[in-house]
Amino acid sequence: MKRKVTKAIFPVAGLGTRFLPATKSIPKEIMTLVDRPLIQYAIDEARAAGIKEFIFVTSRGKSALEDYFDNAPELESTLRKKNKTDLLDMLKSTNMDSGAIAYVRQNKALGLGHAVWCARRLLGNEPFAVILPDDVIAAEKPCLQEMVEAFAETGGNIVAAMEVPPEKTSAYGILDIQEEKGPLVHVKGMVEKPAEGSAPSNLAVIGRYILTPAIMQNLNRMKSGAGGEIQLTDAIAEEIAQSNNVYGYRFRGQRYDCGSKAGFLQATVAFGLARDDLGPEFWDYLTRMVAARKAAQ
Repeated sequence: MKRKVTKAIFPVAGLGTRFLPATKSIPKEIMTLVDRPLIQYAIDEARAAGIKEFIFVTSRGKSALEDYFDNAPELESTLRKKNKTDLLDMLKSTNMDSGAIAYVRQNKALGLGHAVWCARRLLGNEPFAVILPDDVIAAEKPCLQEMVEAFAETGGNIVAAMEVPPEKTSAYGILDIQEEKGPLVHVKGMVEKPAEGSAPSNLAVIGRYILTPAIMQNLNRMKSGAGGEIQLTDAIAEEIAQSNNVYGYRFRGQRYDCGSKAGFLQATVAFGLARDDLGPEFWDYLTRMVAARKAAQ
């Protein structure tokens, strides 16, 4: 009998150096995409997938991230007195029940695999999800929800996958495909950041995973891999060799790399245009801006 996935790890210990100086004083995960911080998009996706327990792997300087999900009595009282019920309702989605979130410190930046390993004592012998908040996915059905439904059918380990241009494969973990079954692909190998021209495919792993407890056992034995870090990809690749139970899932939706400035800006435009209250005015501005730029050339 396959267990349900009810726990998710959110690795949020990174320094966010690509967004300095903003991240000198605020965690990158609190930076807002339109009017919601990146971490809120990740939490909403997890909730839609049935996640009940949220594990944040943090580091020093992340107190604002912890405060964001706490109640704000003074703010709520002020809004209530002013009868701003719409804003009060909006705040409800940012509040988490006591005990729903656990925080674990990653004291040294030793890679994604190490960050996941830091949460091992909170998982027990259960399958779990990993969500990287930098990867924001716009989709009709949330990506992790699709993956949880696939897990209910297949079990094993599932990684979210998308096709990337061949010249960009060296920036990702790349899947070596054994068999295709609709959106699912049975994986026979994974290579982390392959050298240019050596990638086994152009199907790249992005920041959504459903993993079995065996992955933690593999991480217990892991040594540093690419970049001198403990790579989660290596632990998953070991599971392919041992159990042949790793799948890639081609999700339906658009992924934005909000860990880069260009990706963050692209996501801001896309999510802004999708909003009923902002889209028309924003579209008018963008079309005028593009027209003015063309006229100036």
